[in-house]
Amino acid sequence: MPQDPAERRVVVTGAPRRTLPSARLRSRGRHPHGSGSYRPRTEIDEQTTLGHTYVRSLMRSQLRVALAVFTVLVLLVAPLPLFFAAMPDRAGLEWAVLGFCVYPPLVLLARWYIRRAERNERDFVRLVEDR
Repeated sequence: MPQDPAERRVVVTGAPRRTLPSARLRSRGRHPHGSGSYRPRTEIDEQTTLGHTYVRSLMRSQLRVALAVFTVLVLLVAPLPLFFAAMPDRAGLEWAVLGFCVYPPLVLLARWYIRRAERNERDFVRLVEDR
């Protein structure tokens, strides 16, 4: 059922209502006006400049981790063709290097990346949840 274009959503704003002290203690942390200041989660939900800064900091930290992993990956894999060109008579060595010497560092790198990315997300959740 399409909405009539004449019907549009209207945001109603007003001064925060006063609450009783006992109600304020119960709602502390859930309602942005109950504790007297906005929480980061509210800032993110309302897409304010501060909320944008929080999300951007998470994205930057994740990008830093990804670039670090990419750099190590390039340093690990890029010299391999030069190494293989220096030893053209050893066909078995190429398979040994590719099969046994490259994969363990790749697995360790992948594990480090996952742990670091999850730590970044955990830190972000702690920041947003005010723990």
